[in-house]
Amino acid sequence: MREPRTSPGGGGRGPAVNWPGGWGSGGGRGGGDDQPSYGERLKRYRLGLLLALSSVVMLFISFTTAYVVRKAGAVWDPARNDYASNWIPLVLPVRILLCNTFVLVLSSLTLEIARRRAAEDVALAPIAGIPGIRIDDNHALPWLWTTVLLGLGFLTGQVYAWRVLERNNITFASNVSSSFFFILTGVHAVHLMGGVLALLYAALTNWLHKPPETRRIIIDVTAWYWHFMGALWIYIFGLVYFTR
Repeated sequence: MREPRTSPGGGGRGPAVNWPGGWGSGGGRGGGDDQPSYGERLKRYRLGLLLALSSVVMLFISFTTAYVVRKAGAVWDPARNDYASNWIPLVLPVRILLCNTFVLVLSSLTLEIARRRAAEDVALAPIAGIPGIRIDDNHALPWLWTTVLLGLGFLTGQVYAWRVLERNNITFASNVSSSFFFILTGVHAVHLMGGVLALLYAALTNWLHKPPETRRIIIDVTAWYWHFMGALWIYIFGLVYFTR
């Protein structure tokens, strides 16, 4: 059995015990003096995600402002010699959109389970290499693939909703209200596709032999992003439904 090595602490701290393999006071694998620990890496990625999401929030605030102003606006009607609104209420495929909403909410639930399973894999990683102990470090994988399928199902449902509108002669260029609907839902779908690609990469890290910490960081950050996209869709759906 190898003995732990001690190293003098800095800044008034006592000596730290560094176990072979990099597990010690750094709080995670790779937590030496020259590398950020696992916990620090996770915090940095979360902070970077929040900064990126702030731009998404500003984008949809701009869309919302333009939507509300345009709906409340009016144009000059020479025939009536007065201002009149040319906003045409949009007939939405509500049942399809509600079904899509359910699928997206369910995908957030499965991804949250995957995130928690990935955290458990990281917690069990230190004893995975002990002789005689066999631990499966892929508990998150089934839930991850389930989320990917549900995410693709949501996007497929959105495309189907657009096709239904087109069959009813409602296109992007039909009127102002339909233009806003296609813009809002289309931009959201593009952002959600980014989340699907991140989930696919997280699932493939198992075959790329990435350490559990790396997989957990990818899944954790993507889960935050995915939950935000779910909340954003509920907001968009409520906006176009109640103010149509």
